[in-house]
Amino acid sequence: MIYWQLFLAFFVPNIVGYGGGPAIIPLLEAEVVGRYGWMTSQGFAETLALGNALPSPIATKMAGYVGYEVAGIGGAAVAIAATVVPSLLLMIAALGLLYRHRESPQVKRMSQWVRPVIAIMMAWLTLGFFLEGVNGAGWVHTLIIGAIAAIALVRFSVHPAFVVMGALVYGAFILS
Repeated sequence: MIYWQLFLAFFVPNIVGYGGGPAIIPLLEAEVVGRYGWMTSQGFAETLALGNALPSPIATKMAGYVGYEVAGIGGAAVAIAATVVPSLLLMIAALGLLYRHRESPQVKRMSQWVRPVIAIMMAWLTLGFFLEGVNGAGWVHTLIIGAIAAIALVRFSVHPAFVVMGALVYGAFILS
């Protein structure tokens, strides 16, 4: 039963998610944290932060980690397969159709309408992570980490992995 739940938890977001890994993260959180309760919101946020610091697509890293935590190696294999196979099948089926009609106004409009939905979903996820940070570390530390991260990313173009590592070091030494 757990393998079926893992399969559904990663299959459904990958089928309905449009826009790649970052766009399906809120859907994955709803399944992993909300529906099945395999992780807390804070645990999911920490896993996401660590996963973003590593190379390769975030969706497969999240699937592998959560699947392994829930059901060992078999769970990781099922979750990764549920993440990769739907995208592969849909891509093969839809790519030819979209390519044939790439100049169509309807196809262009469809892509433009999906972008705001993804932006709102990412904003909602960000708000949730922000509130988790405030609840866990307090306003002052959350604002300090956020401000330093924003400056490092925007002004100095620091790689996000180094920003995450810096936040982890800050948390380890200042918040402990």
